[in-house]
Amino acid sequence: MIKLIASDIDGTLVPDGSNKVNPELFDVILKLRAKGIQFAAASGRQWASIESIFDPIKEKIFYLSDNGAYVGCHGRNLFINPIERHIVMDMVEKVRKTEGLDVMVSGPDVVYLETKNEKFLDWLINGYKFRVQCVEDLTKVESEFIKVSVYRKSEVESHTRNLREEFSDRLKITIAGDMWMDCMKPGINKGQAVKLLQDSLGMKPEETMVFGDQLNDIEMLHQAYYSYAVGNARKEVKDAARFQADLNVNDGVLKILKLLL
Repeated sequence: MIKLIASDIDGTLVPDGSNKVNPELFDVILKLRAKGIQFAAASGRQWASIESIFDPIKEKIFYLSDNGAYVGCHGRNLFINPIERHIVMDMVEKVRKTEGLDVMVSGPDVVYLETKNEKFLDWLINGYKFRVQCVEDLTKVESEFIKVSVYRKSEVESHTRNLREEFSDRLKITIAGDMWMDCMKPGINKGQAVKLLQDSLGMKPEETMVFGDQLNDIEMLHQAYYSYAVGNARKEVKDAARFQADLNVNDGVLKILKLLL
């Protein structure tokens, strides 16, 4: 019997950067919960962004945000995994010297940026629904940090190769779509966050179903027997998953969840 469902958001439930899911999903999640099945939204997004998307049922789900660096629920963080500050600042300095890249550092509740790109900021605030604070100098921010994100408007994977090589022994680095490279504390990923929930709730991988589309979902797929790649997923993700759902734009995840009812 399925007891836990975890799903990525961008590229899996919605197009990248969107904040609207099919409203039917909320009703299905509540019906599944009535059957004893828990739901977790697992994303590289900030918890506030997840909460905005799932507002009608925000008190009924778990948030695995920042690629697993934050595990919580409405009004409460359960586990956070900060990165050593000097590593964060090293990455900030390197990105500053690389043309075409923006860097964003995430505290548990706020993301901080130096960018002057108003269009980018508007997208983060009104698209992703992030809690954003613009600062003159990220190195002066007094906060603990749980994630460093590097943004490029496209082809971020090929333009951050040198950064990934340089920091591979100090950070868990993953590509999250065409625009984002996310960096967490070593050992932190969505799969680790799902395992944390499984252990806390007394659930097994054989009782878990997960959905994803990008490289940052692969560890999560390995943590569940019922692992699904949506139809638009990267090849590496389809290879890692046992099963395949329809495209995200065709409500692939919702179709599978409705079968459980």
